[in-house]
Amino acid sequence: MSQTNQLPQDPMILLSFLNTKLRDFYPSLDALCEDLNVSKETIISKLSTIDYAYDEALNKFV
Repeated sequence: MSQTNQLPQDPMILLSFLNTKLRDFYPSLDALCEDLNVSKETIISKLSTIDYAYDEALNKFV
């Protein structure tokens, strides 16, 4: 069962939520998505609407 609907719906809040999780708990976006059972493509698409993209080297959305 996907937890996408349990993620914050507002893109700015989602950005903060994901970057905090990535900083504190996950070595990569793939690890976060696998653990939370969420779609990486959906997250990337949603954050692209506010001009943010995932930076693998920094392990955060910038």
